[in-house]
Amino acid sequence: MSDGDRGVDEEKRATLRRFAALGAAVPLAGLGSTTTTATEANGGVRDAILGYVSTTPGAHFSKLRDDLKLGTGETQHHLRRLLDDGPRNNGNGVAPERRTDGGALVSRRDGDYRRFFVAGQFSTFEQTALGYLRRETPRGMILTLLRHPDATGTAVADTLDVSRATVSTHATQLEDAGLLDRSDGYAVARPETIITLLVRYADSFDAETRAFAEEASEFVSYDP
Repeated sequence: MSDGDRGVDEEKRATLRRFAALGAAVPLAGLGSTTTTATEANGGVRDAILGYVSTTPGAHFSKLRDDLKLGTGETQHHLRRLLDDGPRNNGNGVAPERRTDGGALVSRRDGDYRRFFVAGQFSTFEQTALGYLRRETPRGMILTLLRHPDATGTAVADTLDVSRATVSTHATQLEDAGLLDRSDGYAVARPETIITLLVRYADSFDAETRAFAEEASEFVSYDP
């Protein structure tokens, strides 16, 4: 193995250890409790995935895979285990016991993406909101409208340096998703919930969101 390969492996292990520590604290984790070396390694990866999703809810497959420095097949395998919450028939009509590491995550289809969440933590509205907040332009629109509730579509486009048509397209999608009310201009639906999500998970977004969270945290309270 070359020095470069060793460096990549060490970086991957460090990343997995960091997120595994978070995942081990998530209820229903218990993924690394068995004794064999191979199973412990698998459990560590699943703990890391769980920890990552707990701090980056709504992340899609490719981002999760790349941020944790995992292979595609490796990621698919562990996500299947984390998403599998049902007993499987063993072929003779008898269902085995429910697996203890299944059902820790749920997923939601969002256009071309499948987004992942810790099971039982978010309502349907919150999952939908987090999916759109993971997209740069919709997130920018929501941040702009939260800061400037009277902003017009043109003002939003100018702020984000995108075309008016781009804003209109995304506004339609946000309205269809129940996140935007266009009955009288543009208004963010359930702004308290949206702000809470932005503040709670600000570190998993961009610098603009973190700056917004610093302002918003002065007038929003939430239970972590």
